[in-house]
Amino acid sequence: MKSIAITTALLGAVFSFGSPTAYGQHAGADHKMVVPSQLQWADLAAFPGAQITVIQGPLNEAVPFIARIKFPANTKVPAHSHTAIEHATVLSGVLNMGLGDKLDTSKTQALGPGSVSIMHTGTNHFAWFGEETILQLHGVGPWTVTYVNPADDPRKKVGTAESPPTR
Repeated sequence: MKSIAITTALLGAVFSFGSPTAYGQHAGADHKMVVPSQLQWADLAAFPGAQITVIQGPLNEAVPFIARIKFPANTKVPAHSHTAIEHATVLSGVLNMGLGDKLDTSKTQALGPGSVSIMHTGTNHFAWFGEETILQLHGVGPWTVTYVNPADDPRKKVGTAESPPTR
């Protein structure tokens, strides 16, 4: 019985990759390859020194998105949630992330390069960065940020209702 399950799984994998509709076989305008030197970074005014680049998107529509955010050392992100599942991969530096309604640096887990965090819709979480850190976010939008305590919203502190740039 075990060998039948293994054989079925292997055949399924072979046929999914050999199918003419496999993802990598589509040609056309949607195909994209990007190297780091081609990324166009923009300031993220809510967090002084932070930058964002949207690789695929836009973030505010019901489409897949990929974005990178570069946080400078000593940045703190107050407790917030998102309207879409947030998949965050640490590319460099350390993401210190915790769950809850208020930023508490003693209640975070350190996630280094290669680490992944998946936060489901409506999950309150917070973060801080002790060193420059680059995160790659991906998901399906619309992707928004709602702060648990509206007074903590850094977009209000800089006098802007800034949204991440779209591409």
